[in-house]
Amino acid sequence: MSPTDLPLEPIETASIDELRALQLQRLKQTLAHAYANSPVYRAKFDAAGVHPGDLRTLADLAKFPFTTKKDLRDSYPFGMFAVPREQVARIHASSGTTGKPTVVGYTLKDIDTWATVVARSIRAAGARRGDMVHISYGYGLFTGGLGAHYGAEKLGLTVVPFGGGQTQKQIQLFLDFKPDIIMVTPSYMLAVADEVERMGIDPRSLSLRTGIFGAEPWTNEMRHALEARMGIDAVDIYGLSEVMGPGVASECVETKDGPTIWEDHFYPEIIDPDTGEVLPDGSEGELVFTSLTKEALPIVRYRTRDLTRLLPGTARPMRRMQKITGRSDDMMIIRGVNVFPTQIEELILKRAELSPHYLCVLTREGPMDNLRVQVETAAGVDPQGSDAQAAARQLQHEIKVYVGSSVEIDLKGEGGIERSVGKARRVMDLRPK
Repeated sequence: MSPTDLPLEPIETASIDELRALQLQRLKQTLAHAYANSPVYRAKFDAAGVHPGDLRTLADLAKFPFTTKKDLRDSYPFGMFAVPREQVARIHASSGTTGKPTVVGYTLKDIDTWATVVARSIRAAGARRGDMVHISYGYGLFTGGLGAHYGAEKLGLTVVPFGGGQTQKQIQLFLDFKPDIIMVTPSYMLAVADEVERMGIDPRSLSLRTGIFGAEPWTNEMRHALEARMGIDAVDIYGLSEVMGPGVASECVETKDGPTIWEDHFYPEIIDPDTGEVLPDGSEGELVFTSLTKEALPIVRYRTRDLTRLLPGTARPMRRMQKITGRSDDMMIIRGVNVFPTQIEELILKRAELSPHYLCVLTREGPMDNLRVQVETAAGVDPQGSDAQAAARQLQHEIKVYVGSSVEIDLKGEGGIERSVGKARRVMDLRPK
């Protein structure tokens, strides 16, 4: 039984057969639309020797070529759009920190679809009539702020469109406005909790009931830490701008067992990241998405680089994805061992002497790569004290045993790791290029 008093959409309780029939119908329309109206997709399909008419079953999607971030960068700014630019109602873009940004566009119908799936996500998190939603995701070209905003409004909730930064002012509004829900990155929620405690306020005394956290990988250990510290339900919302933005998938508060994929709008696959072979449900691999209802920028078999597995539905009939805790492009290879920041985070959070603020620093000495983990001690714990030093030695040992990599631990005092306003920076690569 859902904890919300807001009605579900009929598709959220449809049978699997009804859902698969709708997916096939919409997938045929998407491929035809992309081929007819996007020169990039026409060229890609032709080069692969496939035509939209070749799709007769959902499994036939495997015949079609992948789309990558490089495709969007190569067609910068509007080359992949499948509608005339004047029909594009809004443009978003990635930060472009590693090259040209990826640009995405939305028709008015796309914006309504996006608002619908975000509204569905907020409702799945347990939103109730009359709730107030405080949005701390960044507004602007980043999809987080406006995506959350339109979804909350579509659900009929009261929106506080704050954005990132100005932490003390945000906390003052928590005290004055008494919001029920916050939408923010989990790393920034940690910074908020730190500041609340510094002000002498118990974070559990705030009005917040639910945190909807996304935009970066985070572990179940982080969930438990945030819930205990803030007195909230912490649920995971997933999305990426190339596929739509936030709201591609979201956890249901009654199960908290991985984001439910809104499969009437986004068709998922799991592939072997090396071979591209489609893997059966339950297998771990790279997540691939095809949009089923987008007009301005249909996306076909987009390689997300996120590593997960597809699981049967629980709170909804639609499939879930295992919580994303790693990306293939976040992976560090240290002397032949694959290491993800979230593996280290999971072990840090087991030590009461340490805080969840950490940074992985990669260096190279001669031919050898080295990893140094900078981590803050918990509030009131002296980094030079015997308890902190013992915790550092234990963390170093556990990383070696459970992750398989030898690392150095560099303890920092409270505030020693730079706080994130948006997505957390977990890796600093100082190796020569």
